[in-house]
Amino acid sequence: MILIFGALMYFIVKKGESHEISNLITTSQNAPANLSEGFEIFSSLVFNHVRSSIGILLLQIITILLFCRLFGWIFIKIGQPTVIGEIVAGIVLGPSVLGNLFPEAASFIFPSESLANISILSQFGLILFMFSIGMELDLAEVKKKLKETILISHTSTVVPFFCGMLTAYFTYDTYADKTTPFLSFALFISISMSITAFPVLARIIQEKGLTKSHLGTISLASAANGDITAWCLLAVVIAIAQAGSMLSAIYNIFFSILYITFMFFAVRPFLRMIGNIYHNKEVINKGLVGFMFLILITSSYLTEILGLHALFGAFIAGVVMPSNIKFRKIMTEKVEDVSLSLFLPLFFVSTGLRTEIGLLNTPELWTMCVIITLVAIAGKFGGAMISARFVGESWKDSLYIGALMNTRGLMELVVLTIGYEMKILTPPVFVMLVLMTLVTTFMTTPLISIIDFFFSSEKKKKEPIIAQTLSGVFKVMISFGRASNGQVMLDVAHQMFSQKKSKLEITALHLTVGPDVNPLHTENFEEVSFGPILYGAQKLNIPIETRYEISTNAGQDICDIVNKEGFDFLLVGAGISMSDVPTDMDANRLKNSIYNRFIKHLKAPESWFLPGELLKDKTKIFIQQAKCAVGVFINRQFVKATETIIIINSEKDLFLLNYANTLQKTTNTNITVVNRVEDSNPEYQNIVKELYAFCELQQHGVTSEEKELTQALLREYNFMLISYETWNIVSEDSKKALQKMPSTLILSK
Repeated sequence: MILIFGALMYFIVKKGESHEISNLITTSQNAPANLSEGFEIFSSLVFNHVRSSIGILLLQIITILLFCRLFGWIFIKIGQPTVIGEIVAGIVLGPSVLGNLFPEAASFIFPSESLANISILSQFGLILFMFSIGMELDLAEVKKKLKETILISHTSTVVPFFCGMLTAYFTYDTYADKTTPFLSFALFISISMSITAFPVLARIIQEKGLTKSHLGTISLASAANGDITAWCLLAVVIAIAQAGSMLSAIYNIFFSILYITFMFFAVRPFLRMIGNIYHNKEVINKGLVGFMFLILITSSYLTEILGLHALFGAFIAGVVMPSNIKFRKIMTEKVEDVSLSLFLPLFFVSTGLRTEIGLLNTPELWTMCVIITLVAIAGKFGGAMISARFVGESWKDSLYIGALMNTRGLMELVVLTIGYEMKILTPPVFVMLVLMTLVTTFMTTPLISIIDFFFSSEKKKKEPIIAQTLSGVFKVMISFGRASNGQVMLDVAHQMFSQKKSKLEITALHLTVGPDVNPLHTENFEEVSFGPILYGAQKLNIPIETRYEISTNAGQDICDIVNKEGFDFLLVGAGISMSDVPTDMDANRLKNSIYNRFIKHLKAPESWFLPGELLKDKTKIFIQQAKCAVGVFINRQFVKATETIIIINSEKDLFLLNYANTLQKTTNTNITVVNRVEDSNPEYQNIVKELYAFCELQQHGVTSEEKELTQALLREYNFMLISYETWNIVSEDSKKALQKMPSTLILSK
């Protein structure tokens, strides 16, 4: 078929070429005569494509995403929100760093004629982002906490707003554009000082584990109240700034009130009905999602033509979305990933390209920048702290609320960008306010740590030290990643410890790693993650406590929880490093291949690529830092320990017999102890004596043998106990045998 149709197509091409006009024939005669000439034509075409508008835009997006991911990762490592790193990445790619150090590279990647494309894309990304911010606000919760938070939220808005107005009065003559009305300038300075970054605040509270605490709910509700007030104020400020005076803005404000009334009293009830009908992924189709996006874009368009800015319309569209939490989760999943991962980095760089720190080139300008920052901190932090103390909060909680409300983050950049684009903020003032944003957001996490340190030291002075571990209670922490592993690890803990004399208390811990977890989704993550282990606990008829945390450093956080709360045993999973699940095995094989072929020569740590080394390093963290016994479980389709093998490599491993004793009482397992100690070793006789005593004590189902580890031997068992020290030895000298090992528990004494 290929030959026949190929021949026919060749015939058609030849017939078609006979119809070409003469100048085309001449052109074809100028075709490259050899590969060298062909490469010259190819390279010129490539260069033209690189310089095309779409080529430049794609190169810009690639550069922006790489830098934002890199700086975001760096700032996470130093305990800062990702947003700070992404803002810094934007400044680095702008004229302040890249344009100053490598002007040719900056002009190649970011030519001035191409910046309009980035600006339009970033504005669209902000519309999606503000829509998701609106959906994060739960008006029902805001109403519940309104009485408790109205003073805190509005004091933390009004006080910095007044401070901003006062600052504008003293800076207008020197730093404002003379064509800008004082009222517009003063209102923008004021609103920039009074805004709070609700998303950043919510994620800090989440990371600190305060979401369900009194402090967390008060802070979130205060920020939500303040955000609603601030965005309404911003809408009024924009209307006044565009109209030129308060009298001119009356019509803008009047029609804006009509728009908001229509959205809340006509659109919202209709959407509530939709949310009650469509609240799971099965019934939410593309048509419904398209309709929701139509509401979003229409709302943004209406506020844009009314002079309030499209972002305010996106925010209102998010607020009036159905209050059904499942519906909101699904919608945020569809919107947030694209807006946060793709469009927002473009906005940060778009802001960074406008932020030329070199404009602050005199001591007077830097002094003014410091004054603006201090005034902003005093107004926001001071206003929130004093009002919180006034309504009866403790000093610690008041300071906490002040620090959290002082976070400005991305929301501040949105305000500044609007002011800059409207020519109200001059470039030097814009730079000062961007630096103020960075400082006030950056200081939040260190300030919270200082508050924690100060009050924890005070608490230690006042309160006597209480013993952590209760007598007669054996506390086990099970930390798992995949939901399916939770139930298996519960079975392991039950079989290992349920027959101990002490009462068994089990806590299941699941961590979601990452600083950008949306608070709307955490309840769903919690429900999905703990479903299997709760089902397993119900089957075994044992009580279990569940605990869900957001973490940026899982290993460290697990150790901190175990040490602080006095657990007796920590059981963690080995993850994919020694898994026998086909997809995990494929991933491990690929890692080994990449490491051996490319990375090994660079002397990179083996733990980055080799699963066995990764497991060693992971176990080492827990053993060094956890103040209790640790077990790392390797799951090989574990159900019940009926045939157990114990590896003894030295006298130090004899503690494993105590675990085996409890295990046999629970499962009646057959136990084989493999003694790898040579008879010439001084420890040999002591070990044999201990093993003999253990076998005599158990009376049945226990044998002691001296065998080499082989695949054939390990295939006979479905459970293995081994110490951490011996595992490090065996994983080196018996790698082939371990490929067929059973489910294994690596234990530290």
